[in-house]
Amino acid sequence: MKILLTGATGYIAQRLLPVLLEQGHTVFCLVRNAARFDQNKFSRHAKITVIEADLMKPESLRSLPTDIDAAYYLVHSMSGNKDFSDSEAKSARNFSKAISETSAKQIIFLSGIVNSTELSKHLASRKKVEQLLGESKVPLTTLRAGIIVGSGSASFEIIRDLVEKLPVMVAPKWLHTKCQPIAIRNVIEFLFKVLLKEFTFGKHYDIYGPDILSYKEMLLQFAAVRKLQRRIFIVPVMTPRLSSYWLYFVTSTSYSLARNLVDSMHIDVVADPNHLADELDIKLIPYKQAIELAFQKIEQNMVLSSWYDAMGKTYSKEMIKKLLAVPKNGVFVDRKSAHTKDRKLATARIFAIGGRSGWYYANWLWNFRGFLDKLFGGVGLNRGRKNPTAISTGERLDFWRVIYSNTEESRLLLYAEMKLPGEAWLEFKIVDDYVYQTATFRPLGLAGRLYWFAVLPFHYFIFNGMIKKIVS
Repeated sequence: MKILLTGATGYIAQRLLPVLLEQGHTVFCLVRNAARFDQNKFSRHAKITVIEADLMKPESLRSLPTDIDAAYYLVHSMSGNKDFSDSEAKSARNFSKAISETSAKQIIFLSGIVNSTELSKHLASRKKVEQLLGESKVPLTTLRAGIIVGSGSASFEIIRDLVEKLPVMVAPKWLHTKCQPIAIRNVIEFLFKVLLKEFTFGKHYDIYGPDILSYKEMLLQFAAVRKLQRRIFIVPVMTPRLSSYWLYFVTSTSYSLARNLVDSMHIDVVADPNHLADELDIKLIPYKQAIELAFQKIEQNMVLSSWYDAMGKTYSKEMIKKLLAVPKNGVFVDRKSAHTKDRKLATARIFAIGGRSGWYYANWLWNFRGFLDKLFGGVGLNRGRKNPTAISTGERLDFWRVIYSNTEESRLLLYAEMKLPGEAWLEFKIVDDYVYQTATFRPLGLAGRLYWFAVLPFHYFIFNGMIKKIVS
């Protein structure tokens, strides 16, 4: 079958794509920026085509193939701006119109459980998208999930941050809210097993795991799996704003996403029972087992996708090209170079930098800079990286974004997503057994210039120490 996969660089799509390819389907991956799609991961599959289009621009959707059999709609933008609901609605309208002009027999949409009479802005937006997709002449199958548990998922990583960082938690009362988590493996099973199942056309189903838990119970069970002793104290009064700041400072999430999560977390998200799992022969995975499976992937460095990679700024193809051309004029530059006796080892160290490996010198200063970034509303340092040894274009790396990554060229270019009075790039490359490390900063006004000279003494020690560790 020929299948259109929207949001192909997203967390869910990156898990679903290998399954569809293994099933022998031809997959057309719809992405806003083809540079962010790592096709090397699927190089052995000939049945994959990347289509660059923007759902916000109807004219760009004219490139969609018309002879497809089904389409997955996996676009989500909760971490975006305040008007994310308007953007989601516009994208859904444009997609609905475009898909109606193809031969598709089914749209499959992954949404959130919306059974409560009171909906957060996020869930209300998801329901509106479902309504708009349902207006297409192509039958819609909607799968509604609550908390998704899997390596790299937003829910999993936020819970992991809370449990592993805080032996004692003083938490808001929404930790009493009930939810019904589902393992990422089950989500993917549901998504590919409803494909062209006519009995699902025009219907919506809640998909869920076997456990109904409060958020407090989820945290404590997570701690039990990790063999950690944790204490949680619930305070009766904590405003949504304070709750959002609490989640933002302790975890790796952005403040905007933390606020949207808090809005959703005060509403019970318990599924309406159905028999879809039995009809599709899916064995539901308990919450604790889902955690164990997630850590097996983490320990084997087999995390296929991460929600962090969709975080931060949205980069168009034009923006990527612009950022690749590091400015030469009107900038401050810190250049370092050193000879290496082992090019292979130096390359490995460059591409393993950040995350748990740290920045090789004065890590406490990097951590302090990450703390300051969080304090001023930035992404902070604790986003880490998806894989400890491999990094691809478009991925996050602590408070940087990877703009270019090529191990054969021994070149890695990073762009800063931290709060700065200007723009910053950090580049590593190896030429003729010399490692070149270049930090470029384009200041914004007087504040930017003052910032550069204020951090210059720290740069001297940090960047010197860093390149020495890379070549040693």
